[in-house]
Amino acid sequence: MALQRKTNNFTNFLVFFFFISPISSLQFSINVWPKPRAFNWPHPQAALLSPNFTIISPNHHYLSSAVDRHLRRILTEKHRPLLDPSVNISSSASPLQKLIVEVADLSAPLQHGVNESYTLDISVSGSASLVAETAWGAMRGLETFSQLVWGDPLRVPVGLSLWDAPLFQHRGLVLDTSRNYYGVEHILRTIEAMSMNKLNVFHWHITDSHSFPLVVPSEPELAAKGAYGDDMQYSPEDVRRIVKFGMEHGVRVLPEIDSPGHTGSWALAYPEIVACANMFWLPAGYKWEDRLASEPGTGHLNPLNPTTYKVLKNVIRDVISLFPESFYHGGADEIIPGCWKADPLIKSFLSNDGTLSQVLEIFVNTTFPYIRSHNRTVVYWEDVLLDDIVKVRPEFLPQEHTILQTWNNGVNNTKRIVSSGYRVIVSSSEYYYLDCGHGDFIGNNSQYDEQANGEYKNGGSWCGPFKTWETVYNYDITYGLSKEEAKLVLGGEVALWSEQADPTVLDARLWPRTSAMAEALWSGNRDETGKKRYAEATDRLNEWRYRMVNRGIGAEPIQPLWCVRNPGMCDTVQVI
Repeated sequence: MALQRKTNNFTNFLVFFFFISPISSLQFSINVWPKPRAFNWPHPQAALLSPNFTIISPNHHYLSSAVDRHLRRILTEKHRPLLDPSVNISSSASPLQKLIVEVADLSAPLQHGVNESYTLDISVSGSASLVAETAWGAMRGLETFSQLVWGDPLRVPVGLSLWDAPLFQHRGLVLDTSRNYYGVEHILRTIEAMSMNKLNVFHWHITDSHSFPLVVPSEPELAAKGAYGDDMQYSPEDVRRIVKFGMEHGVRVLPEIDSPGHTGSWALAYPEIVACANMFWLPAGYKWEDRLASEPGTGHLNPLNPTTYKVLKNVIRDVISLFPESFYHGGADEIIPGCWKADPLIKSFLSNDGTLSQVLEIFVNTTFPYIRSHNRTVVYWEDVLLDDIVKVRPEFLPQEHTILQTWNNGVNNTKRIVSSGYRVIVSSSEYYYLDCGHGDFIGNNSQYDEQANGEYKNGGSWCGPFKTWETVYNYDITYGLSKEEAKLVLGGEVALWSEQADPTVLDARLWPRTSAMAEALWSGNRDETGKKRYAEATDRLNEWRYRMVNRGIGAEPIQPLWCVRNPGMCDTVQVI
């Protein structure tokens, strides 16, 4: 009760000052990314951090680990901002000795909708307090505090208060580890960077037509034959390590086993259950609508073969046992008619007045209840409901147990999904696909012979051009929705599909563009007047990118360093 009263009083106090006397962190180069929701620093001043500084927090398995990690970083990082903060050390402020962490509910699990709010007070008297409803909110506050510390000797702003909480509950990224393999250490580094940016969902697209790297205990042949090699597999021990690391960083690990499409790699172990496996994706003379896949790597599970479900249910059961996450992503995207039509069993079904949509409904009606029997909410890509040719009727997708993830047609498909009553995760390729703009990976491709074609289409990328950080930052994922419809938008995920990505480019493809989405979904992309704040975000993101690099994240630059050293000189002053 005391904690609740303290939080409410603080919030009332803070709201008053936030709107009456906001202080720009940029003015003093004190930077927190994502920008906090409400920030009050009426008399900008700083104090030294005591060499004996410590963090006092309640005992919690994952929070205690986070406290140790942040304490080490705070004491050793010695961050030197690109522009020295124009704030003086207060002669009256005592060195900061401790940060006291209070958590109201230590039992709250890390799951969708968990309270991530926190308040942070740093006094001039030598102590600071971090108050959160849950351990996960406390982790977000620890990250904020760590970003407030700078210099050598260490300094910290004092006389500062802030309140913070996310606008959207689901803030994540998709990483495809099938087309190219990523070692465990690269996944862990990605999760660590996500935590720095207050992201909370690592959506792991583990398998696809190209490889099956996950070792499934009850179906070991899938990885033994479907992985690129013995050294390109994820063992159950690897999964447990990744999940535990995610918990220690406040990041849920959401598994995706895409099916029935995108399953060509399954055919190496079970050729009898995969239609059109190992066939050329676009044979000579075929029209695009008759293709067997949308890119090289054919294969769809056959919903009319009973063995399909024996294998798939084993996979689902084992994956659910490995991942405690309450969401299970079943994929169900890009069902290519030509692939199923190439299978004799499905072809016979179609010749007897069956339809491809009925084939998909048979699949969903068999697998959806099985996933639900394991107490999981089912996530599918939007295609399962919105595809023009192969889709299921809404009665096969109960709204209370289904979430759809949109990736086409921007806000239009988001609108279609929420207007049908479904919750949605937004990954619009026009804004959030980070692999776009690097050309295509198809060989013998005449479109790159510009002298012959005289035209260059989107950089040769189906989803080009490249998505700049400003494109990501400025995307309003609830644009055009009513208030009630907007409530069904859980949040968003950027995506890195790995046709042309692997560990050598991972960090630069993700960061700092993913940071742009992180702030937009945490505190928004507008200031308190409602104006888009990408202009002032540029300098802050430059600073944050620099700090991430010093923390071991290979984030790419967004501007020359000259721009940072000459504020405003790289900005536009008129519409271009």
